[in-house]
Amino acid sequence: MEEDSSQLAAKPETPHNMEAETEADGEEQEQDPESNSLRQPLLLKRNRTLSSSPLALVGAKVSHIESLDYEINENDLFKHDWRSRSKVQVLQYIFSKWSLAFLVGLLTGLIATLINLAIENIAGYKLLAIVGFIEEGRYITGLLFFTGVNFLLTMVAAVLCVCFAPTAAGPGIPEIKAYLNGVDTPNMFGATTLLVKIVGSIGAVSAGLDLGKEGPLVHIGSCIASLLAQGGPDNYRLKWRWLRYFNNDRDRRDIITCGSSSGVCAAFRAPVGGVLFALEEVATWWRSSLLWRTFFSTAVVVVVLRAFIEICNSGRCGLFGSGGLIMFDVSDVKVSYQIMDVIPVIIIGIIGGLLGSLYNHVLHKVLRLYNLINQKGRMHKLLLALSVSLFTSVCQYCLPFLAQCRACDPSFPETCPTNDRSGNFKQFNCPPGHYNDLATLLLTTNDDAVRNIFSSNTSNEFQVFSILIFFALYCILGLITFGIAVPSGLFLPIILMGSGYGRLLGMFMGSYTNLDQGLYAVLGAASLMAGSMRMTVSLCVIFLELTNNLLLLPITMIVLLIAKTVGDSFNPSIYEIILELKGLPFLDANPEPWMRNLTVGELADAKPPVITLNGVEKVSRIVDVLRNTTHNGFPIVDEGVPVPGTIATGATELHGLILRAHLVQALKKKWFLPEKRRTEEWEVREKFNWVELAERELKIEQVAVTREEMEMYVDLHPLTNTTPYTVVESMSVAKAMVLFRSVGLRHMLIVPKYQGAGVPPIVGILTRQDLRAYNILSAFPHLARSKAEEKLY
Repeated sequence: MEEDSSQLAAKPETPHNMEAETEADGEEQEQDPESNSLRQPLLLKRNRTLSSSPLALVGAKVSHIESLDYEINENDLFKHDWRSRSKVQVLQYIFSKWSLAFLVGLLTGLIATLINLAIENIAGYKLLAIVGFIEEGRYITGLLFFTGVNFLLTMVAAVLCVCFAPTAAGPGIPEIKAYLNGVDTPNMFGATTLLVKIVGSIGAVSAGLDLGKEGPLVHIGSCIASLLAQGGPDNYRLKWRWLRYFNNDRDRRDIITCGSSSGVCAAFRAPVGGVLFALEEVATWWRSSLLWRTFFSTAVVVVVLRAFIEICNSGRCGLFGSGGLIMFDVSDVKVSYQIMDVIPVIIIGIIGGLLGSLYNHVLHKVLRLYNLINQKGRMHKLLLALSVSLFTSVCQYCLPFLAQCRACDPSFPETCPTNDRSGNFKQFNCPPGHYNDLATLLLTTNDDAVRNIFSSNTSNEFQVFSILIFFALYCILGLITFGIAVPSGLFLPIILMGSGYGRLLGMFMGSYTNLDQGLYAVLGAASLMAGSMRMTVSLCVIFLELTNNLLLLPITMIVLLIAKTVGDSFNPSIYEIILELKGLPFLDANPEPWMRNLTVGELADAKPPVITLNGVEKVSRIVDVLRNTTHNGFPIVDEGVPVPGTIATGATELHGLILRAHLVQALKKKWFLPEKRRTEEWEVREKFNWVELAERELKIEQVAVTREEMEMYVDLHPLTNTTPYTVVESMSVAKAMVLFRSVGLRHMLIVPKYQGAGVPPIVGILTRQDLRAYNILSAFPHLARSKAEEKLY
């Protein structure tokens, strides 16, 4: 039965034509009209029975979420296909996977280069114009020009996201995590989303907003991978024969994993870090063959970036900066430290964990507030984004006037002062021979700001007052910018905040430490990222590849481990918080301890009875089930089956599980029999092939069945997955959840512990919605760990 989306609490802008796609759970859903509390997910409500309402916030819409079929559907057609494949076809399949991995890396590298060139040139010419106004003493004109250009760039990015591709807003990484976990997030990897993500990233980053292009590049790489795997956009999909191998969720999942790692590599030019990011942060399933393909994709990305860097070094890329894409190169710093230097390193790690968890907590509240604003319509989304742009531009332009001009030191390694778009010693409003250190950090691109604050051998360049303003400003901007309707990444804002307090700590340590202030900034950025995102191994490698200095490895490891440990003591990672807010049914690797006190049989008892079909079923029964339920999986049960090895008859057999899509295909193909009988294997192969069974787009409303056909029969045995994963009803929910997540299931059948006459062969079906902690505690509040939780649920 279709769920009524009007009963959602905290519902965002309701789409006019919402797709009716829901999870296969074998149950009727009931909605409780109570309002949502501030601590609950945005799209979930309390239910008196176990709820499996598969609704989540995707882009600007409340969408019906389905799970992906990562499990191999071992029906008769699949088995025949694998038996009949020749060596040439197997080699073609393997070659196609490596070819797609190469194309993913190639296209991601090309688009990343395009984005970098566009941002550097747009922002560069904008800053050069500002310098011209300031040199002429036209400060008000400079402010109006700076604010106006940033306003227009933000408007372009926001209008594209609000009107054409709402799913392109934000980083996209939480949705990718959910997809690779088994959640089909609608419209996340389409061609429109890809184009809006590219143009929107260029506009938002060029506008000087406190966001980065790293998260969007991960999404862009995943979009490229998905489009290549399916042969292009939905309306113009290629039907090449070799693409049929990837017309399944398992192979598409692997290609999107390659795309996400390629995106990280393109953002930081960190191939190993990209592979480890996919392994540690976004991927749920991993194997050695996938490791090789992701590494191959990132290697292609690096080659493409290196080739364009050589071209740009010859001056043919406009204002594209020198030094390639290693944004924070500190390879020239001599890292030497003693045992006493470990103390400030530990302090940085603790501060990073505390500030990271505090940032996650406050951002959680800000995102809830933004959700209330976004509910009011498109105009409010645009006004919110443009307001943030105006505030950011005014602060970046006006705050440098608060800083005192400093005289240039002849010992400075760079030209001082400078009026170029980049550089460590910007003159701004200062007299000749002086520079404004705060303008050096604010009136520049985010990449140059990080490069400046990470600069080494510049212990006297910045004032404490300037770094304090820089840190306070980017703490505010980091909270209010993320969540507006533009493509945005979290990496760079967190790096800017972390580098600020890291540099401050280095200034306060003064002569008591052997570490350079620039290295303190690097460690501060790493600690805050670990404290917020809770990554360790991949983050360590990314920073090593960024800084190009292996001597930082020991102290970087210490900082990351401490920051993650401290952050984990307070709240989840920022991506897990976003997943919870959006209502995406992400299954964590570690089940809750109280799940061991509950069995899957008890979960099944909290659900309505499961709907089963006979092995040879009447057409009218199938049509009735498909039209009146939204379930996507149905157990096939045969009665009166002889017991093997005995003369007894009349047993009830659980033959397997059939998917909704396969039932619709059987009706569409008119796979009807005038009498009730089982078909031969050759009859099925004449009517169906495994490529057709992989299609998921057909709906029951598109199939016409006559009154005479309603009285006929369908043999469902050849289309049934005869080897579904089953668990006994006495298994704990914790153990079932680990199995469900590890194997990548969509349905898990529960069978009775005791067999005998009158005992049904199946107790119920579990889906990922049934295994979510929130849904379980809604039905079993006594399992809550505290009285406060019991009141909540």
